[in-house]
Amino acid sequence: MSDRKPTTFPVLLNNDVCSLIQAADDVFQIRFKNRAANAYVVRGASRTIMIDVGLSSNYPQLLQCLHQLDCPPDRIDMVVLSHEHLDHIGATHHFSGRTLIAAHRLAANKIMLRDDFSTLRKMFNEPNEPIHVDLWLEEGNLIDLGNFRLDVMYTPGHTSACISLFDHDKGLLFAADTLMPGGVMGGVFGSGCISDYIQSLERLKGLNSKILLSGHGRLSDAPQEDVRIALQRSHGLLSDTGHLFDALDARANFEPIMQSVRDLNKLDDG
Repeated sequence: MSDRKPTTFPVLLNNDVCSLIQAADDVFQIRFKNRAANAYVVRGASRTIMIDVGLSSNYPQLLQCLHQLDCPPDRIDMVVLSHEHLDHIGATHHFSGRTLIAAHRLAANKIMLRDDFSTLRKMFNEPNEPIHVDLWLEEGNLIDLGNFRLDVMYTPGHTSACISLFDHDKGLLFAADTLMPGGVMGGVFGSGCISDYIQSLERLKGLNSKILLSGHGRLSDAPQEDVRIALQRSHGLLSDTGHLFDALDARANFEPIMQSVRDLNKLDDG
């Protein structure tokens, strides 16, 4: 049993929809109490960014939190979207204009094409607003805010387009739905892959992270333990899916797919 006392994170605002919590100096979590993802404000010396923005329907409460921080939307220089799911990107259209919108190139493509399947739009009763992504991010990009230097890490698995942000000096890990407190994993959706998920968790395991700032739930000051549990669970999930695939007759499923391809080719030839 560990004698470590958990870190207490100050709550600056609390209402029926969300809480505003200070994670570190100039770093704040906006934790929504419905299905919306957490949003984060990182107030840098030279730039201020938000990481994810939650659902559009929560924008009034998001605005309330930003004003509490004396950081209205026109002072947000960049919104970084961790991946394409609507609970993370839904309110992005409210920031269009002065604020730059950034996402991994695969997420940017899905978002700008308004791919409802990939964004899980049908799961949320939200307006179908267009979102323009200004900056297409890649592994190895650096977001330099002066007193924060956030490395962009490509961490697929939950989807093909997930990124995490890590400040090596401060040990801050913004892992979105790839890793959550208690070793909770996000689902493996559409373009996601459990094998990719495991590799991404292995990369996070190798970081000297001190605070986990995830896509849902509380802040965690034990990210190493969180990732250890998540890895154990992910290997269990991979084993379970292996048993499932063994129970399926791949030949029975393969032939109708190939016949559909043949039929399409005949139409093209005609």
